Amino acid sequence: MASEEPKAKKQKLSEEEKKESPTKKTPAKLSPNSLFGMGNPLLDISAVVDKDFLDKYTLKPNDQILAEDKHKALFEEIVKKFKVEYHAGGATQNSIKLAQWMIQEPHNVGTFFGCIGKDKFGEILKQKAEEAHIDAHYYEQDEEPTGTCAACITGDNRSLVANLAAANCYKKDKHLDLEENWKLVEKAKVYYIAGFFLTVSLESILKVAKHASENNKLFCLNLSAPFICQFFKDNLMQVMPYVDILFGNETEAAAFAKEQDFDTTDIKEIAKKAQALPKVNTKRPRIVVLTQGKDETTMALHDKVETFPVLKTDPKDIVDTNGAGDAFVGGFLSGLVQEKPLNQCVKAAHYAANVIIRRAGCTFPEKPDFK
Repeated sequence: MASEEPKAKKQKLSEEEKKESPTKKTPAKLSPNSLFGMGNPLLDISAVVDKDFLDKYTLKPNDQILAEDKHKALFEEIVKKFKVEYHAGGATQNSIKLAQWMIQEPHNVGTFFGCIGKDKFGEILKQKAEEAHIDAHYYEQDEEPTGTCAACITGDNRSLVANLAAANCYKKDKHLDLEENWKLVEKAKVYYIAGFFLTVSLESILKVAKHASENNKLFCLNLSAPFICQFFKDNLMQVMPYVDILFGNETEAAAFAKEQDFDTTDIKEIAKKAQALPKVNTKRPRIVVLTQGKDETTMALHDKVETFPVLKTDPKDIVDTNGAGDAFVGGFLSGLVQEKPLNQCVKAAHYAANVIIRRAGCTFPEKPDFK
């Protein structure tokens, strides 16, 4: 798993570290723009709703979907009918923000690219990114308004309905290819893109993924939602050979396994089979990390599968599970970019998710107390 540098062999390493660190063994001195994310910047509108509201818009209690015409009124109704909270969101942006929060110093370790509208919500997103100390470079256009995501919460379930709007308008040639932007991509050593962006700009993802692969850097992808595995399977599988670390939860893993004809519902077997899919950069065997809510996290690496119990949380302390998956990835990325062993990355991921579920939206206290 280690990088191919000869000097790494001279260091005296424990067996565990040898097995578990995906990069070098000494803690990295972090510089700005070391972590790069690209995705759909959305303003989250979250509210505790009732079953009638879910039924009215034919929403499952725990799901992620893209808004269709029948959902257009939902965004107005949720604001009128329930007490809503606004948070800067979008899966990838959440994870980059959370990684930055875990790291604290220096600021702007995380870079984020995405598309917004020239409007009030876009201004809020810019302000929130700055407050979170991430280096956000948005492609701003005025054809579509800034995207929104309704998080409809019932109990400890959340149903997400995303109206991508401007987020859907990201253009490789208008933004990613610009010299000053591409320089920021080149500065990074860890890349993360949520599967949701596969619906927006496959060519942008492939350009970043190929850069990471050719330069032996870490490219991470999230399955993100069952519909990505089902309806954007071709796009997903074009990117998969470049994926060094694949994230997903149990429902996404099940959908992925079904679409890939893995012929199993066992989470460990799914992780193993996903790990063994073809890969371009053979210097880095793929790592597959699958979460299961309150159940243990599964990680496939080489030909072995490990499990890690999550932190126990009293159900009455759970406020909102909406950001848990994004937070898990953010915590993991914070360890990865600091070149920590994988078991430490999982520990950071569990910690971050545990903090987030105790709060509304993907929000966090001023400082982490992670050891």
